[in-house]
Amino acid sequence: MRPLDEMESSTGCHQYRRYLRDLKHSWDLKAALGCGPVMPDTFTLIKNRTEPRLGQLERALATDESARPAWVIAILASVLIFTTVVDVLGNLLVIISVFRNRKLRNSGNVFVVSLAFADLVVAFYPTPWFSMLSSTMDVNRYCYICHSFSYSRLYSYRNTLLFVALIWVLTVVAIIPNFFVGSLRYDPRVYSCTFDQNVSSSYTVAVVVVHFLVPIAVVTFCYLRIWVLVIQVRRKVKSEESPRIRPSDVRNFITMFVVFVLFAICWAPLNLIGLAVAIDPSRVVPRIPEWLFVVSYFMAYFNSCLNAIIYGLLNRNFRNEYKRIVTSNWMVRLFVTETSRGATDGRSVRSKQSPPQPINNNDSVRDRSNKE
Repeated sequence: MRPLDEMESSTGCHQYRRYLRDLKHSWDLKAALGCGPVMPDTFTLIKNRTEPRLGQLERALATDESARPAWVIAILASVLIFTTVVDVLGNLLVIISVFRNRKLRNSGNVFVVSLAFADLVVAFYPTPWFSMLSSTMDVNRYCYICHSFSYSRLYSYRNTLLFVALIWVLTVVAIIPNFFVGSLRYDPRVYSCTFDQNVSSSYTVAVVVVHFLVPIAVVTFCYLRIWVLVIQVRRKVKSEESPRIRPSDVRNFITMFVVFVLFAICWAPLNLIGLAVAIDPSRVVPRIPEWLFVVSYFMAYFNSCLNAIIYGLLNRNFRNEYKRIVTSNWMVRLFVTETSRGATDGRSVRSKQSPPQPINNNDSVRDRSNKE
């Protein structure tokens, strides 16, 4: 017989129940044939010690969908569909806007496009590892504002592509353990496949630390440094020097800061629940209300469609490009137009020659008289 602690820590409740059923059947068979002693007391003791805990875990992890009212199921399904549609359309707008508008084609927006692709993946494969892509965008803003003299050398076009490729490789490597741990499972509470916090406590802690705590710490440091510099410039601490931050840089910084704050707010509840479950699953899981987990999951899932909305609300170039894309008469124009209207107007103004100045005869006569 296996030790009780080992049996209680088995990977699944169903396997352990099957083990108890087979064990009881073996005892009953031996008793009927007279080949062995009957051990009802031992079996009852094991069952009484383990059944309550297994029952609590099963009730917490496997919710009966029929117990929910129909209107609750309809609301949850509508939220999932709405989030997926907004996620796909919004992030496609971000990607197309950057490729169409020359004003948006810079090394910083390479990270914006990378994050938009990551949000598109989240719509179909809900994984928390894409926070590293968001963190690299915030670090880029930090270097642009606080280390402006070395920014062009550090974030050249080639180096930026290498940084993005490296982050994607690290993200894929971080996802690979899911296939061995089996942490992506269908959860009936949210009607979708999601990260199972009960599969491995050590892996759950690693996900929370790497996905949430480390990015929050790094990005918080970057934004504190940026805020200090912004306050110094606005108060004109060094009045003899020219301002190091342009108003457009401040607006871009505020946009990225709002993206970071929304990420922290949306992902904090689910990560804190996962950390608590990993520390003591047998006690924490039965005490977590179902509505709390559902709300925290939808908050994290909804974050993937917020970035495109924030860009449109706080960035004029993105907002104008959104309008041009939406109001286009033919979808083909999205891909064949070389530049957006703003970039075309700017190029035509530069290439257009100024007309000759009209000659005023009175002025010419006056000039001659003065010379004489």
